[in-house]
Amino acid sequence: VSTQSTGDKVEDLDKLVTEKAGFTSKFTITGQTYTRKMDSIIINAVAGIGSTINKFCTDLRLLASLKELEEPFAKNQIGSSAMPYKRNPMRSERCCSLARHLISLTASPVHTHANQWFERTLDDSANRRIVIAEAFLTADILLNTAQNIMQGMVVYPKVIEKHILEELPFMATENLLMSMVKAGADRQECHEKLRVLSVEAGKQVKELGKSNDMLQRISADEYFAPISSTFVGYREPF
Repeated sequence: VSTQSTGDKVEDLDKLVTEKAGFTSKFTITGQTYTRKMDSIIINAVAGIGSTINKFCTDLRLLASLKELEEPFAKNQIGSSAMPYKRNPMRSERCCSLARHLISLTASPVHTHANQWFERTLDDSANRRIVIAEAFLTADILLNTAQNIMQGMVVYPKVIEKHILEELPFMATENLLMSMVKAGADRQECHEKLRVLSVEAGKQVKELGKSNDMLQRISADEYFAPISSTFVGYREPF
């Protein structure tokens, strides 16, 4: 006569069915089906792929507009039907479009779970058949397209260097400020002088289209004479 309790038998059966189905873990308690909140958790995880790829492709599109890098571009590919010179980042644009759709799918499983009656009602079925399939199919093409972009992406170091050199004088002001303070200057007074010179140099760049002469302005100001020997180190980006 078996001394095993009914509860133990049920747990053994649950474990056996779980293993037979090929799962390594199981829900502790379910009704007729698992909680539809699990669908929401899964779709949110999948949508995270879309969020990451959208961010990557958005940055790529912005950097492409600055001509710092480009996605793969075939020899006879047409970038724009209206403007022959353009090389639109079509793959990245497609990824951003699809990623936006994928992210939008996260709302539906949340509503499905929230509107279930007691253990389960059948108004989940039609929705799940569409949303779950679309989420995984969209994530699949996003990953394939993103891989294609990354494997063939072209970077233009000289353009990047040019942009860094244009901004380097502004970026150097923080270090110059610290150097002046170490040399005994008042931080607030030095900050104000750098601010004024930055505004003047900014006008040369933005209003007159000239090069950034921030370091020349600092070099010409007697106030910064105590650290004049350090200016040379800020003229090269690498």
